[in-house]
Amino acid sequence: MAFGAVIVRLGAVQVGGRRFALVGEAQRMHTATLPAERGAIVDRNGEALAISARRRTVWADPQAVRDPAGAAHALAPLLNLAESEIRAKLTSSGNFVYLARKVDDPVADAVGALHLAGVSLLEEPKRVDPAGTLAAPVLGQVGVDDQGLSGLELQYQKQLNGVAGQLVVEKDPNGRDIAAGIHQLKAPAPGKQVQLSLDRSMQYETEQALSDQIVSSHAKAGIAIVMDPTSGEVLSMANLTAGTGGAPPAPTPDNAAVTRVYEPGSVNKLVTVAGAIEDKAVSPTDTFVVPDQLSMAGSTFHDAEPHATETMPVTRIVADSSNVGTIMIAKSLGKERVDHYVRAFGLAGKTSLDFPGESAGLLPKLGDWSGTSLATVPIGQGVAVTALQMLVAYNTIANGGMQVSPVLVKRVVDASGKVHEVRPPAPRRVVSEATARAVVPMLQQVVADGTGTAAAVPGYSVAGKTGTAQKVRDGGGGYKEGAYVATFAGFLPAASPRLSVIVVLDEPTPIFGGLVSAPLFSELASFGARLFRVPPDAPLPATGTVSPTAPTTTAPPPTVPPAAAALAAVPPTTRPAAITGTAVTAATPTTATPTPRPTKAVEGRPTAAGTLGVTPTSRP
Repeated sequence: MAFGAVIVRLGAVQVGGRRFALVGEAQRMHTATLPAERGAIVDRNGEALAISARRRTVWADPQAVRDPAGAAHALAPLLNLAESEIRAKLTSSGNFVYLARKVDDPVADAVGALHLAGVSLLEEPKRVDPAGTLAAPVLGQVGVDDQGLSGLELQYQKQLNGVAGQLVVEKDPNGRDIAAGIHQLKAPAPGKQVQLSLDRSMQYETEQALSDQIVSSHAKAGIAIVMDPTSGEVLSMANLTAGTGGAPPAPTPDNAAVTRVYEPGSVNKLVTVAGAIEDKAVSPTDTFVVPDQLSMAGSTFHDAEPHATETMPVTRIVADSSNVGTIMIAKSLGKERVDHYVRAFGLAGKTSLDFPGESAGLLPKLGDWSGTSLATVPIGQGVAVTALQMLVAYNTIANGGMQVSPVLVKRVVDASGKVHEVRPPAPRRVVSEATARAVVPMLQQVVADGTGTAAAVPGYSVAGKTGTAQKVRDGGGGYKEGAYVATFAGFLPAASPRLSVIVVLDEPTPIFGGLVSAPLFSELASFGARLFRVPPDAPLPATGTVSPTAPTTTAPPPTVPPAAAALAAVPPTTRPAAITGTAVTAATPTTATPTPRPTKAVEGRPTAAGTLGVTPTSRP
C-alpha cells in the first residue's frame, strides 16, 4: 500500500510538473518598472527651467530578504525612517516594495555598501529646477511618481511624461542575479521637450524687481507680466507674495496672474474710451464740462481730488483719470455697449492659454446690472479680471485694434528632434485701427503729464494707464476698508510697440498705481528694451539733467529672492549691456514714497464702493 501511494504521488508530480516549474520560475523572476525620464521645460533660448536628473531609489524584494530585523536596523538611520516601518515593508507579501524614493547619492552609496540580501537600488528620474523657484507658479509642481500636479507640468503632462520601460531579471534564492539567467530590458522612452516663450533673464529681472517693490511698498503681494504685444508671447510672468518674519517675498502657490481676478480700477477706462470712440459716441476732440462729483442712482462718485467744474477734452479725462469724466463718456455710450466692449476686449471670459485653474473674468449679466453699474464698470469696479486678461486688452490697442492671443508655450520637441509648433488662435479685430490710433496718444499723455509720469522710460515713447481700485473683502460682501490694488499697464515704443508690461500690487503703501506700479513698469520696460534690443524712438535727457517724468529717488541694492540668488550663479545672459550705439539706461526705481503732483489728480481713484451687481454706496 505504501509503495502504491508513492507511485501515485510520483505520477501526480510528473503530470503537474509544468505547474511546479512555473512556480519556481516565478520565484526566480523579478520585474521592475523603469520610469521614463520626464521631458525638459526650457525657455525661448533653450535654457533649462525644469529638467529630470537621475536619482536612486531603495527598494526590496521581501521574499529574498533573509534577515528583516537586521536589515531594518541597518537601514533606519540611513533612510531616516523608523525600524518598525522598514521591517513591516520587508515582511510584506509580494516581491517589490519601495523603502525610500529618489535619495541623494551619499545615502544610496551607503545603502549599497551594506550588501543586504533582497535590498536593491533602482535609478529613477527626479524633477530638478536649475534656477530654484524661478517661474515656479508658471511651471507648476511634479509628484513623487513624476506626474504633473499643477501649472504647465500638469497641462503638458502627456507630452512631458514619456513611456515607462521594464527590466526582468532572474535571481537566485539569495537575491543575487543569476549570471546565465534571463535578463530582459525594455528601455523607457523619454518625454518630449516643451519650449516656452519666457526669457529666463527677463523672468529673473522681473521677479527681482517685483520682490524689491513689494518690500519697499509694504504690499501683500504682486504680479508683473512682460509680453511681446505683436506676437502675444509672454516674456516673463512673476507672482510673489510678501514674506513673513523678515523673509523675502516668495512665489505664490498658484499662477495668480492667470488664476486670480481682481477689480482693476482705472486701467479699465481704456475699454470705455476706446468703445465710445469706436461707436462714435464721442470723438477724441470732444470736450466735457466735468464737475468733481456726480450722482447716480442715489450714489455719489468723486474724482480723486476736489476741483472746480472745468471743461476737459477726452484726452485730459484719460490723462488725469477723471472718474466723473469717464462716467459721462460711458453714459453717452450706454450700458449695452459698455457691456459689449468689456466682453469684446476679452475681460469677461478666459484667454486661449487653457492654463490649469485659469479664471474667467467676472462681469454681471446685463440684466443683473444695478442702477450704478453704468458708473462702476466703466471705471473698473464691479468687474473683475486677471492681470493677463487686462494686459491682453492693452495689447489690443498696441496692435491697432487686433487682439492677439497670449502664448506661453512655443513648441514641443520630441526625442527625435521633430518640432511641433503650438499655434494660438488667429487674431481677431476688436476695434478699428483708427480707434486704436486715436487712443494711443491719450495713453501717452498719461505718462507725459498725467497720472503715470513715473512710468516714463528715457529714450522711448510710452503709452499706458494707471489704476487704483478698492479691494473686495475676502469672501465678498463689500469692500475692505482702506485696502487698494494698484496697477499700471502700458507699452513701448508707443508708435510701434515691442514690449507691453502690467504691474499689479496688492495693498501697497502708498495706494496709487501711479506712485508704486508705474515706477516698476519703467524699470522692467527699460531692462526689456535693452535685453531685446528695442531701438529708442525719443530724445534722451541732456547729460547732467534728470527727466521730469522719471523717478529721482536712489534705490538701495535690491533684495534678491531665492530664485534670483540661484540664477545669479548661472552663466546665461543676465543683465545684458545697453543697446549698441545708444546710451539707453533704465529709469531708477523709486523705493521711497514719491511726492504727488500738487495741482492734478495723481490717480483716478475709484470712489464708489460696491460689489458685482450690488448698488454701491458713497465715496469711501
